[in-house]
Amino acid sequence: MRNLVLAVAAAALLATTAGSALAQPADHSGWAADQGASHHWNSGERMGYNDWSSAKSVDYRQRNLREPPSGYEWRESNGQFVLGAIATGLIASVVIDSGR
Repeated sequence: MRNLVLAVAAAALLATTAGSALAQPADHSGWAADQGASHHWNSGERMGYNDWSSAKSVDYRQRNLREPPSGYEWRESNGQFVLGAIATGLIASVVIDSGR
């Protein structure tokens, strides 16, 4: 009886683990390779995770930038204001900072 209970518990644990693995997206990262702080960004590119993290978050109101859509944020990188997707680093827009 004890062996049966252990076997059922092990099967339940295995089924739970396999189910959660199948629910994960195939591409976990979504981020590109890092380009470094001196890279000049273009719309349609993807920032690397470290590039995104090291770019300073920008208040769009203070910089007279348009309000970012849901899931996007303005960042400043190498004299550029970059509007990118928070989850993947996909760049939607780039504005050169003319104040530099």
